[in-house]
Amino acid sequence: MTQAVNTTRYGQAFQARIFWTYAAKLLSSTTAVRRVGFESGPRGFDDVWVEYDPSRGLLDQFGRRLQVERFQCKWHVGNGTFTHVDLTDPKYSGATTTSLLQRARDAHLSDQSGGFASRIRLMTNHRVHLEDVLHKLVEQQHHTLKLDEFFQGTTKQSKYWLAREVWKQHLKVDEAELRAFCERLALTSVSESLDDFRQRMNEALHSYGLKPSEPGSSSTSYDQLPYDWLAQGRNEFDAKSFREACGDEMLFADQAPPPAKVFGVKSFEHGFDRLEARCDEVLNLLPEFSDRYLRPEFTWEKDLLPKLNAFIRSAGQKEQRLRLAMDTHLTLAFAAGTVLDTKSGKIVELEQRTRGGAAIWAADDVPVDPTWPSWKFSEFDLETGGAEVAVAVSITRTTEQQVRADLLGKPSVGRLVVASLASGASQAAVLNGAHADQLADRLANHLKDLRSGAGTAVRPALHLFMAAPYSFAFFLGRHIKVLKPVTLYEFDFDGERGGGYVPSLTMAVGS
Repeated sequence: MTQAVNTTRYGQAFQARIFWTYAAKLLSSTTAVRRVGFESGPRGFDDVWVEYDPSRGLLDQFGRRLQVERFQCKWHVGNGTFTHVDLTDPKYSGATTTSLLQRARDAHLSDQSGGFASRIRLMTNHRVHLEDVLHKLVEQQHHTLKLDEFFQGTTKQSKYWLAREVWKQHLKVDEAELRAFCERLALTSVSESLDDFRQRMNEALHSYGLKPSEPGSSSTSYDQLPYDWLAQGRNEFDAKSFREACGDEMLFADQAPPPAKVFGVKSFEHGFDRLEARCDEVLNLLPEFSDRYLRPEFTWEKDLLPKLNAFIRSAGQKEQRLRLAMDTHLTLAFAAGTVLDTKSGKIVELEQRTRGGAAIWAADDVPVDPTWPSWKFSEFDLETGGAEVAVAVSITRTTEQQVRADLLGKPSVGRLVVASLASGASQAAVLNGAHADQLADRLANHLKDLRSGAGTAVRPALHLFMAAPYSFAFFLGRHIKVLKPVTLYEFDFDGERGGGYVPSLTMAVGS
């Protein structure tokens, strides 16, 4: 009985916290969110829905504007997985007659008949089973399916053909109808805890002038309030009705903070915290990527860098102190820093995702503490005779072994500098924005001194390999004048390019 009660309570809290994260944006005059619903709309995918401004809605995987996102929120007390067959089984979602897949298609058909371009998203803390056909089909940018792969198998021996047949027979559709539905389906597995979602909800509440949830308690009135409103028949909100509802409950903070103008850049997509929903302006580079990989028709130097430079320069001209939210590769975070370098005079706040949710980091966010973990530098002669220098930055994880493996094919690189923290590598190694800025400054100065003592008229090229928070990469990029010429590298986490480092952006001295 206790387990069942906890499952229901935690599931309701999960749903409510997602609702508040989106609904709070209705209090901003610059948000792309127009309406938010709770337990309304097509049955089964009615937990939360978000309607966007048609001119500013999210772009789907094909670059088309989305008008509506519908969320089915499934929280499980224990760890677990699901398969493509589970989505056809009503029992998996606790139902008796209708499966999650059937409910998702019903929602899609309802939106299609109403003329809405929608995305139908299952959000759950269960993961796709590693051995299931869906595991490699869910792409990481939008959590939608890789349709070209899913629909390529045409023989009965194909695992994709077999999976499609299971879904077609279950939904009673043909191939074309299944593909049209799959274009709109998203499967999002979240790794955050309920406490993480509470922290994210609190950040949204604070940002838009609402009181945060009650400290020191395991539950919060915010978890219950959407259900109270539902009982009153208030479960669809626009800006006016939501402001009135919050006023009725006296939720507004006494001193509401002035809304910060936020500029977003993305080259991949967070599971549910999409930048368009909370940023004033967003540079969307997703079309240039396939999952985490740059498409072969684009280059970092000729295609991405000019777009990024123009966007960041425009933001810098509008604001003396600006805030950036970046769901990007480290290369792009570094490149953004080169635009707002140390001579720009701009104060930059960065929305840094952390294990506890997200935090606002800036170079001046806290006073510098001399006891913060600092660098431990190790230097090695690679005995190739090459003049160039490789730098392995180990903050969130160690990089030396993999960097050494990648340097075997680079005889022009003669020295390796390993920059690690005395406290060891971890996701929490960098404590705040001032710490990240301090580390970037000290690394840049160390590399400047190292290359100045090389005894050559031409500054040796750097090869930069990083495992670090994106805020550190941004602050390091601000020192670009002493780092050029430099080539950056991205780690191949998915293993589709050999599992090592892949060169990304090269910035020459005159660039």
